[in-house]
Amino acid sequence: MIDSVLVANRGEIACRIVRTCRELGIRTVAVHSDADADALHARVADAAVRLPGSASADTYLRGDLIVQAALAAGADAVHPGYGFLSENAGFARAVLDAGLTWIGPPPEAIEAMASKTRAKKLMGLEPLATVTAEDLPVLVKAAAGGGGRGMRVVRDLADLDAELTAARAEALAAFGDDEVFVEPYVEGGRHVEVQVLADTHGTVWTLGTRDCTLQRRHQKVIEEAPAPGLTPELADSLEETARRAALAVDYVGAGTVEFLVADGRAHFLEMNTRLQVEHPVTEAVFGIDLVALQIRVAEGAALDGERPRAHGHAIEARLYAEDPAHGWAPQTGTLHRLAVPDVRLDTGYTDGDTIGVHYDPMLAKAVVHAPTRAEAVRRLAGALERAEIHGPATNRDLLVRSLRHEEFTTARMDTGFYDRHLSALTEPASDPYAPLAAALADAHGRSRFGGWRNLPSQEQVKRYLVAGEEHEVRYRHTREGLTADGVSVVHADARLVILEVAGVRRKFAVSRYGDQVYAGGTALTALPRFREPAPDHAPGSLLAPMPGTVVRVAEGLAVGSSVQAGEPLLWLEAMKMEHKITAPVSGTLTALHATPGRQVEVGTLLAVVQAL
Repeated sequence: MIDSVLVANRGEIACRIVRTCRELGIRTVAVHSDADADALHARVADAAVRLPGSASADTYLRGDLIVQAALAAGADAVHPGYGFLSENAGFARAVLDAGLTWIGPPPEAIEAMASKTRAKKLMGLEPLATVTAEDLPVLVKAAAGGGGRGMRVVRDLADLDAELTAARAEALAAFGDDEVFVEPYVEGGRHVEVQVLADTHGTVWTLGTRDCTLQRRHQKVIEEAPAPGLTPELADSLEETARRAALAVDYVGAGTVEFLVADGRAHFLEMNTRLQVEHPVTEAVFGIDLVALQIRVAEGAALDGERPRAHGHAIEARLYAEDPAHGWAPQTGTLHRLAVPDVRLDTGYTDGDTIGVHYDPMLAKAVVHAPTRAEAVRRLAGALERAEIHGPATNRDLLVRSLRHEEFTTARMDTGFYDRHLSALTEPASDPYAPLAAALADAHGRSRFGGWRNLPSQEQVKRYLVAGEEHEVRYRHTREGLTADGVSVVHADARLVILEVAGVRRKFAVSRYGDQVYAGGTALTALPRFREPAPDHAPGSLLAPMPGTVVRVAEGLAVGSSVQAGEPLLWLEAMKMEHKITAPVSGTLTALHATPGRQVEVGTLLAVVQAL
């Protein structure tokens, strides 16, 4: 029996595994980088071991340090989570060689399937050895790992070399392996996968299908089980293929076989030899705990001969700290409040935690289960709409709109969903009465009336920034209380404002953190009474759109270089993803302040291009 598990991962992943271990009475050990010294996963585990440094390559990708940590903390097993070293055969062997139990598949199965190139060969498929114009579009893909890192769609042959270089750098940073390959890019398809679970006694369960079609930057955003709209014959075929893949490599533990479904046909993509981020939807539909079953299998227990029965429909949405309207730019800062009602919420954060620049920007996964797909969609959209998420910008509004979009509600979506609809889904939207509610809450208790006054008070004015636009609010103190034109103020205090508009009472819960104000579901920034002078930047200035690290500068780029509009000049790495910074206009580079390895904050001047 396993008594103590070291979780070789971080954040939401580690917290989720710790939760199950605690329910089973198993002691847990966390590992943490310096950037994660106060992270939730390090706080909830029974013990925690420091991995010196902050970069993934120095910490969570150092298998030798993690094995040492397990031995030092007295753990007798290691769970790799998902991501990082979870598909690293060398790490699995090191764990086993140290006399520890590995809660995962055999190293030989990882070697056979964790590399996407080897997996395709095993399934009788081959990557493209050479690429011609006739092959376009193609997909550049990291051979190790997943989560969208090291993936690039190439539509112009002239871009191939640059995208290969970028994909290799991103894959190395995320997985410690820079191998990439190229395959045809199938457009207009759906991303469907099958969960498998196998024991050491020859039993293999296939636990239905999942649909993970809605993706941004090849990272999944909304997932559900079962995959809607598949014919029974196609669903059975996918499960049988997944079963054959598991048997072909003598698989043990939890894994996922992924497909792209287009025109009624399934194209094998890969087998992930680990638990997936989206596993909770399968757990909800089958009424199981996959982490608990992983542990049972690692202890040598046999699965039942017949898999559990499926019930209802489950949907999961990934809540990211990012700005979808501006290139999905990751966001950082203090997460003041995170509360999503009536859902299973898997998260690695709690109120007051800091979202940093070093790791994935996912805050949480919100999961619901209902008798039907339509009910599950409605429940999840409603829960997210009512959520309190106070801090950096998130994709919450995008999730709500995506769930309510006709293509999604009718299950007609494909992997190009966000390419087609992103502009409409990210249009600014805010409650027009939220600025007034914020102003009235702020004014609560500030006014004092002297007994000698007999004149009406002057109109009060406050300004707020909402979704990039400035809003001015005017209200007045009277003997009857606070008043505003066209609106009846039913109640106002520092935390709750009730307005009556055209006979309808509207409630606004108000929270304030410095200049940041949240009134209902609207985020506002209180502006100072007197405007501060804006920084003076020369035309053509390139400012860092996010905090991160300069990882590369275009070859040969120097002050005096001629550049073309849209030409890549440098690359920033933030939260394990590379972000390309391009020339805003055609002209001459007159300043270059970016050097590889430099850490920059939002708004840092990187370069200046003087227009022709």
